[in-house]
Amino acid sequence: MIRNHNPELTAPPAQALQVCRDITRQHSKTFYLGSTFFPPKQRQAVWAVYATCRTGDDLADETPAEDAPHALEQWWEDTRSALQGHPGADHISQALSWAAHHYPLPHEAFHELYLGLKMDLDQVEYQTLADLELYCRRVAGIVGLMVSPICGYVGGEKTLQKALKLGMAMQLTNILRDVGEDLYQRDRVYLPADLLNQYGVTREMLRQGKVTPEYHALMKHLIQMARGWYQEGRNGLPCLQGSGRLAVAVAARAYEGILDALERNGYDNFQQRAQVSGLRKLLMVPSAWWSLRHQTSST
Repeated sequence: MIRNHNPELTAPPAQALQVCRDITRQHSKTFYLGSTFFPPKQRQAVWAVYATCRTGDDLADETPAEDAPHALEQWWEDTRSALQGHPGADHISQALSWAAHHYPLPHEAFHELYLGLKMDLDQVEYQTLADLELYCRRVAGIVGLMVSPICGYVGGEKTLQKALKLGMAMQLTNILRDVGEDLYQRDRVYLPADLLNQYGVTREMLRQGKVTPEYHALMKHLIQMARGWYQEGRNGLPCLQGSGRLAVAVAARAYEGILDALERNGYDNFQQRAQVSGLRKLLMVPSAWWSLRHQTSST
């Protein structure tokens, strides 16, 4: 990995980081809440990473189909240049380049994200659970690999694999929350065909938007899998350094709360959106702190 040493990047680009903060706060209140527990410099780097990832994701989701491949290629070129210390004129590139100057952001993780976003352009259905797991790794698991060097960590590759699993859990949570939205607005079904067949759920049943017994069982299966990933990911939290532990713990606890909301909604992710209120998220902070404290003292 190339680290840049451009002296112009030593001072935080205030306006660029403000833009990244606003993007983070607007698009992921849960991620933003977690970020507030980082020290200022780390917090700003996390915002830069999130804004970069979010911009690429929006290009894949919202750009007209005929223009999306070129737009995504341009995003990747801009991202790669910024990581190498050659940002463009846009705020996000400038913020990412500043973050990469101060922290060893893994360039290969951003490339994996690019490959994951290309999957959104090339595929609207996934045939196997392994396909879905690969997608979750590429578009979100790798965020754990990006954030870990900002936190600082011990434990080497084992810690990174747990961070990867935590990001995958968050992405699967997003998929389970957004089944109806993805199908009705984007004609995408992320639920793998092999599991749909196993539980007797057809695409036509999904379009009808009814929580049948078959769909209920499928959701329970996937929620249980997501919770297993969260548990694997949480096992790595004591290996993070400083207040980054609490930052990630709070974000993970709040994200997992979406699964609780989905269960309270009777697994209806067609007509209802599983959400965690701001107050409920704040009430999760003490329990996340206490759980982390107990976990750290036990290791």
